[in-house]
Parts: sequence; C-alpha cells; structure tokens
Amino acid sequence: MEEMTDLEFDVLDELYFVQSYQELQEEVELTDPTLKETLSSLSTKGYIKCLKDHDRDFTEGDPFSSDQFKSLFFLATKKGLLAHNGR
Repeated sequence: MEEMTDLEFDVLDELYFVQSYQELQEEVELTDPTLKETLSSLSTKGYIKCLKDHDRDFTEGDPFSSDQFKSLFFLATKKGLLAHNGR
C-alpha cells in the first residue's frame, strides 16, 4: 500500500460519506492550495472519487487542472478506506 501523509489521512477521515468541497474545507480547515494538492494526491492513488453530485462520478479529465474541483463532491474509495483503516 502507498504511503499516506498525515494531511491525506485527515482528509480521508472526512470522506467516509460524500462531502462537497466547501464542507470538506470547513472540516479540515486547509487553504485552497493545500487541500487541492492533498485531494489530487489522494485521487492519483485511487483513494478518493470525484463526483459531479452525490451520485455521478466525474470523468471529464483532471478535475484539479482548474478550479472546477471546488464545485465537486468527494468520497473515499474502498481502496482508500482500507488504506485509512490499515494505517
């Protein structure tokens, strides 16, 4: 399993249920650049899903290449939950 940073662990801790970007940012109290980098890293590792809304996956390229990630929702994947619980 890939190494997980403390920030990644803290963010993943909030994603057992679908969270909007705004809700997540309020919970973890990170700046936009830090949260964006952390979410991007978690996404690359396959630990989270990016969603257009509570039910539909985001599949249109890299959501972190612009500010569109701020309108998305996020959820831990099974792989992410296993990594989070195994830490």
